[in-house]
Amino acid sequence: MLRNRFYRTICLAAIYLMFSNLPMVWAQAYKTENGHVIFKSTVPLHSFTGESDHLVGKITLPDSTVDFYLDLNTLKTGIGKRDKDMRETLESRKYSFASFYGKLTSPFDPGMDDPQEAAVQGTFKLHNISHKVQIEGTLQMTDQGLKVHAEWVLQLKDYNIEPPGILFYRVDQEQKIKIDALLKPLNQATQ
Repeated sequence: MLRNRFYRTICLAAIYLMFSNLPMVWAQAYKTENGHVIFKSTVPLHSFTGESDHLVGKITLPDSTVDFYLDLNTLKTGIGKRDKDMRETLESRKYSFASFYGKLTSPFDPGMDDPQEAAVQGTFKLHNISHKVQIEGTLQMTDQGLKVHAEWVLQLKDYNIEPPGILFYRVDQEQKIKIDALLKPLNQATQ
């Protein structure tokens, strides 16, 4: 009886130590409301970028859920007329948001400090059209939170968007997208 109590105490102590030393990141979600997005467009002999610091996103590690969206009206190119043309092309009054919802499909160890290769699969929605995509990038756990970096290319025609142009020059169908964000633990993100 004393022996059973001893083993039970050892087992309970081991379980307590095991779970009390786990990083809290396994049980947490991470969120941002000010991630950075850049898209790069090209026309013959010229390229330009549009940028926004209003990317909203959340990553929940326990179930690997990844959920991001951007209000397209926050994109700026640095030239007011071009911004207006871009919003008309995207029909951003009617289709205000671009969004991604999916799952992290690569392993991620939140106990590591170095950037880790990451892949997500899910649905990217733009101009009210959804496509299944796989996006690759990196995740890095830092003292401030979870750093996310990703780059991918989308084709405007896949989202039924006609590239704007002047005379014979049109914006390229291929748009290069890049995101960088620091997601803070959800309990800190609202502070």
